This record gives sequence, structure tokens and C-alpha cells, in this order.
Amino acid sequence: MSEPLTATVPRQLVHRAAVAETLLTGWRRTGTDQFRVAAQWPRAHPLHVSSDRTAYEPLLVTETVRQSGTLLAHAEYEVPLGYRFVLQELRVATRPEYLRVGRMPAEPDVDVQIFDVRQRAGRPAAFRLSAAVTIDDTQVASAYFAASWTSEPVYRRLRGGRGAADVTALAPPPGLSPTEVDRTVPGDVVLAATDRPGRWQLRVDTAHPVFFDHPLDHVPGMLLLEAARQAVQVVSGGKSVPVSYRATFDRYAELDRPTWIEAECGADGELQVLGVQGDSAVFACRVGIVEC
Repeated sequence: MSEPLTATVPRQLVHRAAVAETLLTGWRRTGTDQFRVAAQWPRAHPLHVSSDRTAYEPLLVTETVRQSGTLLAHAEYEVPLGYRFVLQELRVATRPEYLRVGRMPAEPDVDVQIFDVRQRAGRPAAFRLSAAVTIDDTQVASAYFAASWTSEPVYRRLRGGRGAADVTALAPPPGLSPTEVDRTVPGDVVLAATDRPGRWQLRVDTAHPVFFDHPLDHVPGMLLLEAARQAVQVVSGGKSVPVSYRATFDRYAELDRPTWIEAECGADGELQVLGVQGDSAVFACRVGIVEC
């Protein structure tokens, strides 16, 4: 597939059930372990476009790069469909002045370099990825992530037999006001108030059409990142917006245990966010912000 298509790539290649959530339209090899991936961004989206529909958000870049890595793993590195994708670390930095929504959907290119490919049983089991995202030949973002893949039987053993059908998620508590986190509908609010400043309970709605596009047995990474984004809105009183994320995913966040989101301002101006279950962090993220 050497040129972008007029439709999306097969949704299975990016681990999406909905075509509407599939952002990629094509890819081609440009060198040894180098690829250019084509995408299209919608002009409106409940999560990844600002509520006033004027700006693409950094998490749209994040999801585009995630899909690019998943696509290439299957299409170019022979990772079988059905293998589980495990995200371990990501870094995304954006240039918000170039992420404005125009009169047509943006069509970014993602130039990807794959490196540190690790093999298991003659098949790639993990790699690292760096990416430059451009629109009309202007770089609008850069990204990095480290991920691994595992077969379904191995994944089930790692998870102690826990699957999406075996776990009952906690009922989501009442959320904050949508305006407090720059969302338009209550169902997209992922933070619930607690009695401690800078601490919220994560609202996990397994019926959410984006975060749970398909059944999962754990809290997805994009939901944790959205919690970090909403924490920025609360802490800044809506006066700041995220422009970068540096995150590590330390272990699975279970659906049947409460997840607490804790945030504090760092000395470097970043917001430091933790996702905690019990006494252990499941997720840590440093969010770079600018005043709006």
C-alpha cells in the first residue's frame, strides 16, 4: 500500500472496533525500519478536538502515533492479529500554534523510525518508535513510545485468567462539572471529586464509545492520559492547556478497584500526575502546559 487511500486502513490493524475511531489512511516504507503513515483528523471529536472546535488536542497526536505503531507492527513486522499491545512508555510534544482546525479535515503525515526491535521465537515481541508529525510539510509534533506484544494465551496467564467477560467494573461515581474540565457532556468527564485537594477518583465507564471502543479487562492508557488532561483544567482553573505528555505505565489498572488520580505542580512548571491503586502507582505522567 504505497499511497494514502480514500478510506481508512482496516480497523483491526489499529485495534479499533469503530471505523469512526480509525485515523489512518495508508502507509509506505521509506527506508530501513522507516515509514511514512498517512492520517486524517476529524474537525470535530468529543475528546480530541477542543470544545469550541478550534484546535486539535495533543491526545489526538498520541492516538495517531499509537495507531501508527500498531499498524506497522502487524503490517510490516508480522505481529499476528489478536496479539495484545502493551504500552510501557510514551512521550509526545506538540506545537499548538500549528494544531488549529481548518475548513477541511487535517491530513497529517507521521514519519516513523522503528528501533530496538526485540525478538521472541523468531517474531518481534517489542520495539521502540520515534515519530515526527507534519501537516503541509510543517512539523507539528514529535513522539516516542516503547511497546511490546504478547499472544492471547500468554496474556491470559499474565493476567491470572482475568478477561473482559470475567471482571465487573466499579460503578462510576458522579463526575465533576463538564465545564470544569473543558468537556461538553457529563459522560466525557473522567474525574470525580474527593475530600482531598489535588486528588480525584477516576471515573471508568466501560460503555464509553471512545475509551472502551471494544471490551477491555483493564483501564486503557488513553483514559489515564485523559485524566491527566482534565487534571490540568481543574488545577489551573481552565487557564492552562496541555502541550506535552511524558508517561510511564507501570502495571495494569484494574477495573474492579478504585483508581485515584493525584496531581501537583512541579518546580519546572509541569503538572505531575499519578494514577494510584492501593499503595502502588499504575501510571505516572508529567504534563507540559501553557497558559491560554
